[in-house]
Amino acid sequence: MADRGCPLEAVPLPAEVRESLAELELELSEGDITQKGYEKKRAKLLARYIPLIQGVDPSLQAENRIPAPSQTTAAVPKQQKPRPTSSRDERFRSDVHTEAVQAALAKYKERKMPMPSKRRSVLVHSSVETYTPPDTSSASEDEGSLRRPGRLTSTPLQSHSNIEPWLDRVIQGSSTSSSASSTSSHPGGRPAAAPSAAATTLTGPAAHAHIGVPVNSRVSSKIQQLLNTLKRPKRPPLKEFFVDDFEELLEVQQPDPNQPKPEGSQMVVLKGEPLAVGVPWPPSLLAALQRWGTTQPKAPCLTALDTAGKAFYTLTYGKLWSRSLKLAYTLLNKLTSKNEPLLKPGDRVALVFPNSDPVMFMVAFYGCLLADLVPVPIEVPLTRKDAGSQQVGFLLGSCGVALALTTDACQKGLPKAQTGEVATFKGWPPLSWLVIDGKHLTKPPKDWHPQAQDAGSGTAYIEYKTSKEGSTVGVTVSHASLLAQCRALTQACGYSEAETLTNVLDFKRDAGLWHGVLTSVMNRMHVISIPYALMKVNPLSWIQKVCSYKARAALVKSRDMHWSLLAQRGQRDVSLSSLRMLIVADGANPWSISSCDAFLNVFQSRGLRPEVICPCATSPEALTVAIRRPPDLGGPPPKKAVLSMNGLSFGVIRVDTEEKLSVLTVQDVGQVLPGADVCVVKIEGTPYLCKTDEVGEICVNSSTTGTAYYGLLGITKSVFETVPVTAGGVPVSDRPFTRTGLLGFIGPDNLVFVVGKLDGLMVVGVRRHNADDIVATALAVEPMKFVYRGR
Repeated sequence: MADRGCPLEAVPLPAEVRESLAELELELSEGDITQKGYEKKRAKLLARYIPLIQGVDPSLQAENRIPAPSQTTAAVPKQQKPRPTSSRDERFRSDVHTEAVQAALAKYKERKMPMPSKRRSVLVHSSVETYTPPDTSSASEDEGSLRRPGRLTSTPLQSHSNIEPWLDRVIQGSSTSSSASSTSSHPGGRPAAAPSAAATTLTGPAAHAHIGVPVNSRVSSKIQQLLNTLKRPKRPPLKEFFVDDFEELLEVQQPDPNQPKPEGSQMVVLKGEPLAVGVPWPPSLLAALQRWGTTQPKAPCLTALDTAGKAFYTLTYGKLWSRSLKLAYTLLNKLTSKNEPLLKPGDRVALVFPNSDPVMFMVAFYGCLLADLVPVPIEVPLTRKDAGSQQVGFLLGSCGVALALTTDACQKGLPKAQTGEVATFKGWPPLSWLVIDGKHLTKPPKDWHPQAQDAGSGTAYIEYKTSKEGSTVGVTVSHASLLAQCRALTQACGYSEAETLTNVLDFKRDAGLWHGVLTSVMNRMHVISIPYALMKVNPLSWIQKVCSYKARAALVKSRDMHWSLLAQRGQRDVSLSSLRMLIVADGANPWSISSCDAFLNVFQSRGLRPEVICPCATSPEALTVAIRRPPDLGGPPPKKAVLSMNGLSFGVIRVDTEEKLSVLTVQDVGQVLPGADVCVVKIEGTPYLCKTDEVGEICVNSSTTGTAYYGLLGITKSVFETVPVTAGGVPVSDRPFTRTGLLGFIGPDNLVFVVGKLDGLMVVGVRRHNADDIVATALAVEPMKFVYRGR
């Protein structure tokens, strides 16, 4: 400042004036007041002590300084001379000042104090140990106008254990620090005023004792809290996230030298029986439908039941053929978009039908096949934001689905937008909806015939699969695989024309679709479809229909057998003597054996023969893997395996006794399908063949399996194109195998045993456990006494 460059007579000042001047200097350096305001307040403070002097050369200022720290100078604000912004005050280059600062720094290091940060004094005062913290409670409002606590502690000192918190409130007196602060406080580069008390150069002993000026000030709690927050690191070090009181739990467990290890020889690929030769198989499934629809039009194909158990509609083969033709013609010729056909061969179409309407689903499925379209059966969405349907929407979007088929009743129950149209479900692509009830379809001309490519490697349909993470993928099944599956199931199950099958399963996917919709049509069978809603009301309904329709085969799950046991009391007039096959679709689950055994114990006196119960193993990727056959179809006697749970946890098969609690009893799921090759490979890494007493993943090479995950080439290769190798690294076949996701082994008589699923595998340390084991354990303690139905 111009006024501070003038020589003034040294005048002693009271302590309170020096404190006010120091705070005033700090306010100016921080930009809290203007230059004009600073000059007014400074002049007011010094008016009664110092006479006004003008016109002295600023270069003489350093010569007129005296050692006393309480002396300062004043000037007339009106006659100040502007200093060039590029020049620096010569007083800041005083050798005496430099010497004093260096001496203070040396003493500072001797005390092992942290270095001061910007705008902070060195805090070495002769009376610092005896300085009393200021009593902020008595500060007046006038004093508060000059004191800005938030500005005094803008840069916190590094922590030191023996420094009182009030020391953070001491303002710096170093002219070098003040100069840096003043310059940085003004963007224009104009240096602000430095504190007057600190402008007086100190010499002698006083230079070491009076460098900083204590300030009576206070810091608000909010500012102090902010400073404390800034002192803390933003996040703890990474290692602190993994601190455990029991560090030994984090150590890698070393293999137990006494753990069981596989000791058998390397297994060989198991080959199923060959497909029958000389049997007049239809060339395709659609050819079989056309044959039965034209030659046996009145033969019953499917009977649907209502929730009261009464048959409300029977679909004949003639009706199935004619209505499927009408739908195919409508899809190809009556749906347009911008004067162009909406669909072309190979396009994917969603089938949205409830579990209570198998008739319309069957018409829609075969109508799509006749139109050379790819049906994608899905569940009916319940709400617009249903979490499960979001994943289905992702599947529909990846498949490029633009059209959904449904019924009039189902469409009315779907959520609607304000326009009255079906609402757009979260995660779904934009869809057009077509109601396929009879009045909405167009009868084709007599000379129109579908040009469906119902054989070969083209995709016939896509079946959805939900993984354990909740994601939904689509498994593509080719026309060739569909035909091969129907032929293999016909041979394995001994299906014949006009047989009656009672189906309790979901007809849109898995075994319910393969047996109840596809293979049944190939053999002109009559299917009695039991809706799930009826099973909730009357768990015995399927047994009653087996009895009334004299059904030769039934398709159930172990849960249906379990529910029947709870409701069978008082039912004396039922008979299961007509059954030759009771197919248990989830026979691969370890807990299914308890339901099968309990069901046989109760209903054996009502005509059920032990050899009739036929568990099977299925997989969305490999379709039917294995199925038990009755003795009249050449199947070996059923087997049970009592396995050590300890051995299974190490992936090793060890036979034990049922008297122990630490055992798992599993039943065989029969033999592999005709024409299939099966092997068991290691779960992780290279697919080496397992040993005969080792648990691994079952792999299938057959023309009956799925072909790919639609649109997912990466995981398709790892699942559908696996090449098992021997211990020497030699491929076991020149054709790829499909991983089934089933964990098991091949037992005596070439029977397949399944002990769990890959999706349920839980690895703890070096030991394996399976989610299915938990259910099996719960059911092993007489569940009917403890577990309520449906839980």
